[in-house]
Amino acid sequence: MRGDRRRFLEARIDKLEVSAFQVPTESPESDGTMKWDSTVLVLVEVRAGAVGGLGFTYASKATASLIREKLESIVIGRDAMDVPGTWELMVHSVRNVGRPGIASLAIAAVDVALWDLKATLLQLPLVKLLGQVRSGIPTYGSGGFTSYSIERLQEQLGNWAKSGLRAVKMKIGREPDRDVARVCAAREAIGAKTELFVDANGAYSRKQALEQADAFVEYGVKWFEEPVTSDDLAGLHLIRDRAPASMVIAAGEYGYDLMYFRRMLEAGAVDVLQADGTRCAGITGFMRAGGLCEAFMMPFSAHTAPSIHQHPCCALPRALNVEYFYDHYRIEEKFFEGAAKPVEGQLRPDLSRPGLGLEFKRADAQAYAV
Repeated sequence: MRGDRRRFLEARIDKLEVSAFQVPTESPESDGTMKWDSTVLVLVEVRAGAVGGLGFTYASKATASLIREKLESIVIGRDAMDVPGTWELMVHSVRNVGRPGIASLAIAAVDVALWDLKATLLQLPLVKLLGQVRSGIPTYGSGGFTSYSIERLQEQLGNWAKSGLRAVKMKIGREPDRDVARVCAAREAIGAKTELFVDANGAYSRKQALEQADAFVEYGVKWFEEPVTSDDLAGLHLIRDRAPASMVIAAGEYGYDLMYFRRMLEAGAVDVLQADGTRCAGITGFMRAGGLCEAFMMPFSAHTAPSIHQHPCCALPRALNVEYFYDHYRIEEKFFEGAAKPVEGQLRPDLSRPGLGLEFKRADAQAYAV
């Protein structure tokens, strides 16, 4: 036992590999402000001797180049147990590149891999290493793209409701005049018991958002995400104050650092703060954002990437839910053995597997390599 302990404490990272994969969507997709037809997953694999860890982000393939150029040399040779210390060095290294955006996504992929490696070396599920406070975290189905026909919208959301998910989310904002009818159709498909969330991705003006909130409440909409752009903190605060009391205002998915989240909370801009570990510099950044929410007594929600977020959210007291986003869980099921899957409306980390509990299906992913 003492020999094993010494081996863990002396483990050094001796290899880092990065690759990118581009996966087409099943059909063209859009939300209130963007259109896309594919998603890129950037994968990082690290090793300390015979033990490996993996992490990933959803980003541009340019993220992989930045990892090779800026981060690989920092990570190689570092103590595998000292993840926060390596994180600090990576953050410092991108000062002149720019901390938000691709640099933060690059750090995220590496940081997730380092936490997976550390937990695997210790033969612990990541949630146990972080400090488990619950066995599962509620999740909600997320899709309902504005490019969908009413029939496709109802089929997707209705199937999620039938599968046991207690809440579903749809995109709005591209054609505001059609949004109330689409929300009505969604409610018909999911029934009265399933909660309905909407996400405008910042597409509305302040007045539009208030008007739509008043209309949506008739159909039991409980969650209004990014009614206006997240850059407009005063606008979010206005809508939070004036929207129906039964409707929470959520935002934060575009946060890359702790100061972003602090400004949003200090402005009273949201009822629920969102964060994305694949954007806010990994598990390390995500856990710090969760701690900030605890200080502000604010509910905390994970944006997308369910196979990563189920572990830290089960270790954060203020965590409310994880987004089971259609594009991401499709890719995670395709690329990883052990990908997150809802059970009775929750994501529950597999405690029989170390780290994130994921095994990369290299042969299946290779066809999408870029």
